[in-house]
Amino acid sequence: MDLLDDLDPAQRAAVTSQAAPLAILAGAGSGKTRALTRRIAYRVHTGEAEAGHVLAVTFTRKAAGELRNRLHALGVDGATVGTFHALAWAQLRRRALDDGRWAPAILRDKARLVPRHVATRIERAKAQGIGPAGDPDYEHYEAEKRRLGLLDFDDLLLHCAQAVEDDPAFAKALRWRFRHFFVDEYQDVNPLQFRLLRAWLGDRLDLTVVGDPNQSVYGWNGADPTLLARFAEHFPTAESARLDTNYRSTGAIVTVAASVLPEATGGAGPPRPPRHADRPGASVPTVRACDTERDEADAVARAVRLARAPGTPWSDIAVLVRTNAQLRLLEAAFRARAIPHASPGNAWLRTTETRAALRALVDTPPAVPFRSAVKDLTTEPLAELAAEYQRFDRAPSGPGFVSWLHAVVRPHDRDGQGNAVTLATFHGAKGLEWPTVFVAGLEDGLVPVAGGDDDEERRLLYVALSRAVTSLHCSWAAERNGRARQPSPWLADIEAAVAAVAAVAAPAPVALRPRRCPPKGDGDAVLDALRRWRANQAKAARVPAAAVVPDAVLAAVARARPTTPGELQAVLGPMKAAAFGPSLLAVVAGAGS
Repeated sequence: MDLLDDLDPAQRAAVTSQAAPLAILAGAGSGKTRALTRRIAYRVHTGEAEAGHVLAVTFTRKAAGELRNRLHALGVDGATVGTFHALAWAQLRRRALDDGRWAPAILRDKARLVPRHVATRIERAKAQGIGPAGDPDYEHYEAEKRRLGLLDFDDLLLHCAQAVEDDPAFAKALRWRFRHFFVDEYQDVNPLQFRLLRAWLGDRLDLTVVGDPNQSVYGWNGADPTLLARFAEHFPTAESARLDTNYRSTGAIVTVAASVLPEATGGAGPPRPPRHADRPGASVPTVRACDTERDEADAVARAVRLARAPGTPWSDIAVLVRTNAQLRLLEAAFRARAIPHASPGNAWLRTTETRAALRALVDTPPAVPFRSAVKDLTTEPLAELAAEYQRFDRAPSGPGFVSWLHAVVRPHDRDGQGNAVTLATFHGAKGLEWPTVFVAGLEDGLVPVAGGDDDEERRLLYVALSRAVTSLHCSWAAERNGRARQPSPWLADIEAAVAAVAAVAAPAPVALRPRRCPPKGDGDAVLDALRRWRANQAKAARVPAAAVVPDAVLAAVARARPTTPGELQAVLGPMKAAAFGPSLLAVVAGAGS
C-alpha cells in the first residue's frame, strides 16, 4: 500500500515532515495512531530510519500492542515498542545480567509498606522528581524498600535514568541501539519520564511526540501538560503539526464534547482550535435527570438494553462514571437485568490457576528453555504476556518473566472484556472508543470531583464525552447517598450544545422533548405550576425545557417549596437561582397558597 494515499493533508504533512524534533498536536479521533505509525513506516521505507533502531514509547501495554501490530501491517518489523516502565525494566535487567547481578524484585503496591494516602503522596513526589529528604514517611518507605531489596515502579525509571546519566558505557550501548524516538500521549509525560527520555536522547534530536493538550488528565498523578505546551522551549529547533479533523465521532458528539473544554489548556498553550467532524450521523445526544442514584442506575441499564440493536455485540456499549465507587450500583442494575458487563482489574491474575502457574515458572530449572516452560499455559492472558515478555528479554526465564509481569501489569489495568458492556471510570476510558456511550453521575462534587482542578476536570469530562462514536447519553441524579445534589456546573454547557445540534438536526418540537427517569407520581399543584412556568421560559428562549431546569431539580423545588432566595439556591444552585430566583419564588408562593 502507498503510505500516504489515505491520509488527509494535515496527516500527510505530519507524516512527511523533516522537522526534528516534531510535536504532532492531535485532537480526539483525529487519527494520531495512524499518523504516528505512518510516520515511522514512512521514515523506514524512505531510508531515513532503520526499524531496528526505532524506540516507540506508549503509556499502556494495549497501546503498545496496537502500535506494534499496525507497524507489522505496514511492513515494519524489529522496532522496539513498549511503555516507559517495560523499557526501563528491560534495560536495567540486561545491565544487571551483563554485570553478573540479579535484578531487584518489584514492589507492586506501595501500600504494603506505608498507608495508602502516604503511598499516593510518595508516588506523586517521585513522578515529579522529588526525593525523600525532610519527609519522615517517605524516608521510612525508602528504608523499608532497601531492607527488602525491592524497587517500585517509579524506581525503574529513576534507576534507568541515573544509569544512563552516570555510566558512559551503558549510555553508549543504548544510544547506539536506539536512534529514532517516538512518544505517544506526550501530554501525560511526567518530569521523571521526561528525564529518562532526555537521558535516552543525549544530544540527539530525532524525536517525534504525539499528544493532545485537551486530554491531559493525569496532573493528579504527576503528569505535566506544560511539557507539551513548552515543547519548543525544551527543543528549540522543534516544529509542530496539528490534526483537527475528528474521524471518530459524529458532528453532534464533537460539538457537545467540545462545549465543556476550557478556552486554554491548564493556563498554558494556545486557544482551542476549531474542531471538524468527518463522520456522518443524525443521532442527537441526550441528557436525562433522575431522582436518585438508584433510579439513574436502573434507567441506564434499561437504556443500554434498548440501545443494543439485534445482532450487535454488547461490547459496542460503555457506561462511564467519574469514580470507581459509582460502578457498584451500575453493576447491580446490570446483574438484575442479566446484561453482560465488564469488571475492572486483572481478575485472572488472582486466580489459583494463575498463581500456581507463576510459582511453577519461578521453580523451572535453568536448563529448561523458557519457550518450553510456557508452551502449556492455559490462561490465555498469561500466555499472551509470556509471548510479549520474550520481546523484551534476550535471555528469557521463569523468574525473569514474573519480575517483568510485576513491573508492567498494574493491578488496576483492565482485562480484555469480550462481549460485554464496559463499565469504566473516565480515566479508564482514555484512549478507547465505543459506538454508544452513557456518561452518568454528572453532578457537582463528582464532575468536577470535590477538590479537583477545574481545568483538568473539564478535560476529563471531555475525554469521557469524546469516546462516543454515534450515540451519546448523559445523566445525573438529584439525590445521591441520601443527600440532595446539584447538576454539574458544566451540564448547562452540554444542554446548550445538545439544544443547538437538536435545532439543526430536527427543529420539530417533538425532537426537543426532555428526557427523565420514570416519574414517581409527584403531580401536585406546585409542580404543575412550575412545569407551566418552565414551558414558558423554554418557549421564550427557544431551548428544550430541560435546559431551563431539569425535571428532577424542578421536582426537588416542588418538594422543598422554598420561600427565600437562600432556600431556593440550596435546591437550584447559585447560577440558576440568580437567573430565575424571583419568578420561581413567585410561582411557588402562588401555587402553594
